Amino acid sequence: MLLFDSGIGGLTVLREARVLMPERSFVYVADDAAFPYGGWDEAPLRARLLALFAELFDRFDPVVSIVACNTAFTLAGADLRAAFPDRTFVGTVPAIKPAAERTRSGLVSVLATPGTVRRAYTRELIQSFASQCHVRLVGSQNLAPMAEAYIRGEPLSDEAVGAEIADCFLEKDGARTDIVVLACTHYPFLANVFRRLSPWPVDWLDPAEAIARQARRLVPALAHLKDRTQTDHAVFTSGSPDFPTRRLMQGFGLTVAG
Repeated sequence: MLLFDSGIGGLTVLREARVLMPERSFVYVADDAAFPYGGWDEAPLRARLLALFAELFDRFDPVVSIVACNTAFTLAGADLRAAFPDRTFVGTVPAIKPAAERTRSGLVSVLATPGTVRRAYTRELIQSFASQCHVRLVGSQNLAPMAEAYIRGEPLSDEAVGAEIADCFLEKDGARTDIVVLACTHYPFLANVFRRLSPWPVDWLDPAEAIARQARRLVPALAHLKDRTQTDHAVFTSGSPDFPTRRLMQGFGLTVAG
């Protein structure tokens, strides 16, 4: 199976996918040469994704491809399915529907990258599933790089993180935001920091388990577990991840391929 993300955020999905599909092998692909996606214009990013997946299919021929990136899938998911009709994709989109079903206050925030916030796909999800809620879209240019730094062991400033999430919290007519959708797979790495810095408790909605469940539904179970002497692989489009990143991959049981 192939699991794709702009960086290392998709490791949150890989963790859940391994629990549900222990018999499967994984290739983790990080498009770190183009990270972060949030600031890209749509046309060049779409073209890059289509070309990159053509190469990945030729190289790995996966049974299923999990696109563990909201920015990539909300932009190019339909294009990928049209360009590769014989391939099976599991996409990642903001978890607006479950947030609308769970909220009690009716105040929901979606914490995303600027690209996901701009996307018509995101607005359509709100119109389709959360029209009775007040949904605030909060686009952060900085949180994905912060999450990458944090998971590598670099220090983060509480003040800097707090400034990125401050707009998620709204008080209106005596009600408060009670759910924040983590609409970037990098963000769950910072969930404990978010909880500590929140002005009041909210449900931080992590989509990783739901993505893994959808992949499990689409992938037939194999009769035997994979050979545990074999290590899953990680591929970086830059070709040269730094030492902390390689060490992180090893911690997730991934061998960095050339």
